[in-house]
Amino acid sequence: MSKDTFEPFTADLSPDDFVQAAMEWHFSPSTGSPFWVKRAAELPFDPLRDIRTWADLDRFPDVSEEWRDVPVDALVPAGIDRSAWDFQVFDSGGTTGRPKRIVESHSRRAGVHWVSTVLEEHGVPGEGAGHWLHIGPTGPHIVGRSIGLLAHMRRTFCHYIDFDPRWVKQRAKQRQADDVVRYVQHILDQALDILRTQPVAVLFATPPVLEAIAARDEVLDLVRSRVRGIIWAGTSIGAETLHLLETEVFPDAAVVGLYGNTMMGIAPQRPRTPDDGGERCVFVPYHPFSRVRLVDPQDTTREVAYGERGQARISLLSRDLLLPWTLERDSALRIEPTAAYPQDGVADVRPLATEATSSVVEGVY
Repeated sequence: MSKDTFEPFTADLSPDDFVQAAMEWHFSPSTGSPFWVKRAAELPFDPLRDIRTWADLDRFPDVSEEWRDVPVDALVPAGIDRSAWDFQVFDSGGTTGRPKRIVESHSRRAGVHWVSTVLEEHGVPGEGAGHWLHIGPTGPHIVGRSIGLLAHMRRTFCHYIDFDPRWVKQRAKQRQADDVVRYVQHILDQALDILRTQPVAVLFATPPVLEAIAARDEVLDLVRSRVRGIIWAGTSIGAETLHLLETEVFPDAAVVGLYGNTMMGIAPQRPRTPDDGGERCVFVPYHPFSRVRLVDPQDTTREVAYGERGQARISLLSRDLLLPWTLERDSALRIEPTAAYPQDGVADVRPLATEATSSVVEGVY
């Protein structure tokens, strides 16, 4: 196996061995990134000796804020062969402050392959079924590339309608609701042209865009007649609205949610089980590389019990990137694993409300 395709830690390792292999990779001078090798000397512990389990990751500080400013070259592991260098840089949403940046070679792509298998379980159309249409951020945002890769795996085209979530969020915060409405209609004008002329079978859109489609008859008729898979992500959605979209607005399409972000990757909705009770949408991260822990907002080292609501705290351990943990502005219910999905799930994801922010503006992504 060539150096550029070498995987220093794989899913078949035990949880503790997995963590220890990740520490060896990211903190050894011969393989680790300049950022982490330098940072190791500043930590009050030795990652190579003292970090043995997932729980030990709590000893790390949250460094994600530094990734707003750090030169991205410093994040690239030295152990990855530069002769086959294929890193890209992506931004976080940047709707709650200056964007953070990550680098990615192929670890996220492996996660997208897994997401593809989950989508197949939901009945999202496969090869030969038609094109994909992505209505959402592209450019510096990794979601556009991920949706394009999913289409590529099915050997079909992906059409893109880009929008700027930062601008829309800014207008929403400034209570410029008319501007937001006009912007969404501008997006739908572009979607209408593609839906009229191209054989679109799968649509990616945010809940606000799906609701706008439902309110515009010509676009809705085309989606209903052609699209057989709808993937939603980017903002929260209430259980009643989701039920309405699935059963009445798009009854002939497989409607599947994705949760995630630039820092953690994608957590797709797993197929529903009888034990899910009232939780209509349970998301699962890419095991074992990405984890979501739901913690007490007042004590972010304490994980909440199953069925309880907590603040999302994420960890990412991949060949390309190490993020021991970071606290997200999301709240969710902790859901028990299943035999098919051996990682904790999260459900009813919504923005975290605090005493300082009784209401949260989500925008359209």
